[in-house]
Amino acid sequence: MVELKTAQPRRHPNPTARASALAHLLFERPDLRPAEDFLTDFGLLPASRTHDVLTMRGTAPTPYCYRVHRAPRARFVGAGFSVRTREELERLARVDGASGIERSPHPGGGEVVTLRDPSGFTVEVIHGQAPAEEIPTRKPLTFNVGHERKRINHTQRPPTTPPEVIRLGHVVLEVADYQATCAWYTQHLGFIPSDVQVLPDGQPAVAFMRLDLGDTPADHHTLALAQGFMPLYSHSAYELVDADAVGMGQRVLREKGWTHAWGIGRHILGSQIFDYWQDPWGDKHEHYCDGDVFTADHPMGVHPVSREAMWQWGQPMPRAFTRPHFSPAAMVAAVRNLRRSPDLTLDKVLTLARLFG
Repeated sequence: MVELKTAQPRRHPNPTARASALAHLLFERPDLRPAEDFLTDFGLLPASRTHDVLTMRGTAPTPYCYRVHRAPRARFVGAGFSVRTREELERLARVDGASGIERSPHPGGGEVVTLRDPSGFTVEVIHGQAPAEEIPTRKPLTFNVGHERKRINHTQRPPTTPPEVIRLGHVVLEVADYQATCAWYTQHLGFIPSDVQVLPDGQPAVAFMRLDLGDTPADHHTLALAQGFMPLYSHSAYELVDADAVGMGQRVLREKGWTHAWGIGRHILGSQIFDYWQDPWGDKHEHYCDGDVFTADHPMGVHPVSREAMWQWGQPMPRAFTRPHFSPAAMVAAVRNLRRSPDLTLDKVLTLARLFG
């Protein structure tokens, strides 16, 4: 039996707030045009655009799920989460380092508190956004399975267009301060660990965490945190209607000349059928469908971590998929965090390199 030999991740008995959704992601880019070109081919739709800020949305009524600010260099900034009550927003505004409650100038408005997690990522928590009008999408295709034939005298021809992204599903981050960052999200936003992948000595390597929605099923993970040598964006994931939409997304993005990262396949933890693509700056974006959902009472699973544990079928995970970009700044950060972070040791770095290198 695999055991987790550490304090985190664990459910918090009385969190400051309980996030109800992953609302949006925040990026900075030196040029908004190629960002919009990729996201449009990927299947997102424009919500608003100024000279310095671009927002994109899915077909769900969330006003926007992706925000890009013009800046000198490309980087991932952070994420936004929704809460159901203003009282939760007021409690979050009292957390150390939090901003006051401010009006959001972005689509849907609402009130927002801005925080910073222990790894330095910006966290915007929003309440009272006005929903946008939901955009109709095609229905999932009807399958003929074995002796059960539901489609008779009718063919299947999904349109050869960018797939309709329904919503932003999850974000995966690498962090050096794994324990403190996991504890922050469970304490202040009420995240519940669904599954944890551990190293051979029982130390955690990846935590897949879901929203606490009580008896309402929540995605297997809305946030995943992986042990790394510095804070990094790994990828974000966007839900499509069915596997044909995932396949059509691959065709369209390939024909448009974008860079493929991994897929199509099916994950083991979370069960999603997936396909990963890189934007103009090399950041990975995932199309997925058919993910697992759990209610709040579902217990946490603990599993060994390995490359093979990341997918059930499909193309093997490329070696480059998890390989960090070792720039001079990254090397400096790695050395600094090895000296500073209680969660990062040379032995752990070498173990992760052996498992995923």
